[in-house]
Amino acid sequence: MGRVPYRESVRLQKDLVERRKANAIPDQLLFVEHPHVITLGRNAREANILATPAVLSRAGVDVVETDRGGDVTYHGPGQIVGYPILDLKAWKRDVGAYLRAIEQVLIDALADFGIAAGREQGMTGVWVQGRKVAAIGVHLSRWVTSHGFALNVDTDLDYFRYIVPCGLTRPVGAIREFGCEAGYGNIQAAIVARFAEVFDFNIVKPQTLRERIA
Repeated sequence: MGRVPYRESVRLQKDLVERRKANAIPDQLLFVEHPHVITLGRNAREANILATPAVLSRAGVDVVETDRGGDVTYHGPGQIVGYPILDLKAWKRDVGAYLRAIEQVLIDALADFGIAAGREQGMTGVWVQGRKVAAIGVHLSRWVTSHGFALNVDTDLDYFRYIVPCGLTRPVGAIREFGCEAGYGNIQAAIVARFAEVFDFNIVKPQTLRERIA
């Protein structure tokens, strides 16, 4: 979908969720990149935003409350953001299993590029050498998912100084730091392939946004 303002992506997801509930469309996997934005999940604490509104405004960072799970996170250029719109009734009615599956997709995709990613005990997300490279936050409505994951590729990590990411005082990282030189298209293709494996899906040819929402 290219670079899409966060609020616009939320409106699109809500439309697709309702269409998925009605079985008007199959499961979807959207890829986007967002302009600078801090999002607050349902469990967010305002204390985890470390900058004033004036500072964020000068830095060009929007702030948006959202219905995904989790705390505070940042999205911006240099991330691959994925939004699966899935009916889990056709897979597993298990939120924990879904989160672990998303983690596995990213772990397996990064392994394709020689990056040994993994999990940290008791925490959601994907980590490399103790640094969090992917955040995950989801929402379910009648077992249909929205929101998803954000993988730092060559993200300007300096923007994370404005928040306590996901409420954790742990370092963040981007996969370029760990030797991944693959292009965005190749990384997305690896995620799609691993998504198909982990969820046992058949993936159809990606559509343009215009075709997808027609």
